[in-house]
Amino acid sequence: MPARTLPQTDHIDLYQVHRPDPATDFEETIGALDDLVHQGKIRYFGTTTFEPHQIVEGQWIAERLRHQRPVTEQPPYSILARAAERAVLPVAERYGLGVLPWSPPAGGWLSGRYRKGDTTHAESSRLERQPHRHDPELVANRRKREAAERLAELADEAGLSLIHLSLAFVLEHPAVSTVIIGPRTQEHLASQLGAVDVRLPRDVLDRIDEIVPPGTTISPADEGYQPPSLTDPATRRRPLAHG
Repeated sequence: MPARTLPQTDHIDLYQVHRPDPATDFEETIGALDDLVHQGKIRYFGTTTFEPHQIVEGQWIAERLRHQRPVTEQPPYSILARAAERAVLPVAERYGLGVLPWSPPAGGWLSGRYRKGDTTHAESSRLERQPHRHDPELVANRRKREAAERLAELADEAGLSLIHLSLAFVLEHPAVSTVIIGPRTQEHLASQLGAVDVRLPRDVLDRIDEIVPPGTTISPADEGYQPPSLTDPATRRRPLAHG
């Protein structure tokens, strides 16, 4: 078999900052990325799992300093993790950002592989890597499984696979440009590609809203990022008085 030839390129089309970095001023980050654009090393840049106020701040910084602006946001978004609907997606629409949600199958919960009585999920490699998102004994994950079962029944009634229902739901939002599906096998890829041609009827969308209300993320572990304001108690407490 001939050696695989890697594509030859001297630039990156889209460079996305993976998470907010509280230790680095956002102006410095945008300035560095703007330099890379002018050097021809990247064409565009965006953000991943940023808070709504940080997305707005990025637009303001770029306008004030006359830098290239972030043009995309990559949030977690699925039927089971709908927090992005509260502000991230409306903000992205307001500023004309491309939105590329990650984990629309909710880490496998909406892939259709795990139905009632199936214990393979508990034995998967996902459980070993991310027990907070996949341990079936955790209360939040039990709630996810219950919701996934109801969604699977809805998909059956609609004549769809659960994965098609899940991907079509994410694509239905007007702020969403495309989705990141991340199949691990050719079979996974084949099962997901057809979702681009699926349009969900309004009654099906209404039923989804009944199962997981808009703006609701069942498990905080699926939010993808916890800001220091939540993880660091010192940010929520006044300094102790001395003397």
